[in-house]
Amino acid sequence: MNFFLLINILVSLTILNVWLLRFNKKTPYRGGASNTLKEEFLVYGLPTWFMYLIGSIKVTLAVLLIVGIWFPIINQYVIYSMILLMAGAVLMHLKVKDPLKKSLPALSILLLLLSIIILN
Repeated sequence: MNFFLLINILVSLTILNVWLLRFNKKTPYRGGASNTLKEEFLVYGLPTWFMYLIGSIKVTLAVLLIVGIWFPIINQYVIYSMILLMAGAVLMHLKVKDPLKKSLPALSILLLLLSIIILN
C-alpha cells in the first residue's frame, strides 16, 4: 500500500470517526472544558449553525478522499480544502489557549496532509 493511499484512508476514517461516531462523546481533545462538538464550537465563540456547516464539509471531504482512491484527480482539491479546515481547527485551539495535547489530532492530520502536498 503506498504512502498517499494510507494517508487518504487514515485521514478519512479519523474525520468520519470524530464527526459521526464521537459527535456527542467526551474526548481529551475537545477545546476548553467541552464534552461535545456543539459545546466545543461554543467554547471557540462560534455559532451552532457553523458547527453543522463545518461538519458537513469535513464529512463530505472525508468521503471524497476515499473516492479519490479511484479518482485521484480530485485529491489535490480535497487535500487543500482539508488543510484549510485543519489549520482553522488548530487556530481555534490556540485562540482559547488549550494545552498542546488538545490540538494534536488536528495538527497531526494537518501535517499528514501537508506531507502529501510536499512529497507529491
